[in-house]
Amino acid sequence: MRKSFPALVIAAAFAVLPLAQAAEHEEAAGQCRALDVAHWKAGTEIGNSASLQRGARNFMGYCAGCHSLKYARYSRIAKDLGIPDEQFEKSLLPAGASKNDYVIAPLDAIDGNAWFGKAPPDLSLIARSRGTDYLYQFLKSFYADPATASGVNNLSLPGTAMPHVLSALQGVPEAVRCTLTENAGGEGGAVKGDSVVQKLEVPVAGQLSAAEYDEFVRDTVNFLDYVGEPAKLHRTSIGIWVILFLLVFTGFAYLLKQEYWKDVK
Repeated sequence: MRKSFPALVIAAAFAVLPLAQAAEHEEAAGQCRALDVAHWKAGTEIGNSASLQRGARNFMGYCAGCHSLKYARYSRIAKDLGIPDEQFEKSLLPAGASKNDYVIAPLDAIDGNAWFGKAPPDLSLIARSRGTDYLYQFLKSFYADPATASGVNNLSLPGTAMPHVLSALQGVPEAVRCTLTENAGGEGGAVKGDSVVQKLEVPVAGQLSAAEYDEFVRDTVNFLDYVGEPAKLHRTSIGIWVILFLLVFTGFAYLLKQEYWKDVK
């Protein structure tokens, strides 16, 4: 006997209802989850000259007062990034510095220890040692913490001595916490009953929107990636020519092989 259309609709609704309830229950059970900043990706492009130039501007404006790049010269940066010397000297070169100088921060190590409890590290090789994703995550995961001397903490590096120097641009995020209802799992993971940071919210916006701040951080990290290996720019630029040469050489080698073996049966 053929069922009517309304009966089929009602039957389908009753079949779907348990699935919807199960999904809702699963969502409710897992609603408290620690913010996983480890999966944030920098997505930098070492060949993006505009990004590198913006990153150099960002570093000189916000980082160079405390952090050195002791293996990088101002002149090399200007040349590699395609910044005219006159513009570089006017906009990026610190007063009293020569374009042939290394990028050395004016902050003395003794003062750094006194002010922050630890001298700010040189960042020449930080992108190579920690990775660009880590730097991106670090600069995006500051949050307000009145218990610290600087008033902020960091999800990527808890207890960091570095203040949130980009707070004027981003604002100061506040950590929204929740209590886990089950073990987080993994080595050193949080357990049931622990309070974890679920998300970061910016109550008072800074000078940049969230998208603009992401771009600011990504450009800065891209510049630090370049500083860690300046030759990478040249290497990647000639890579296409090397591949083309190998393809042409392979073609000649194949034709030569055909010539040698044409009489062999």
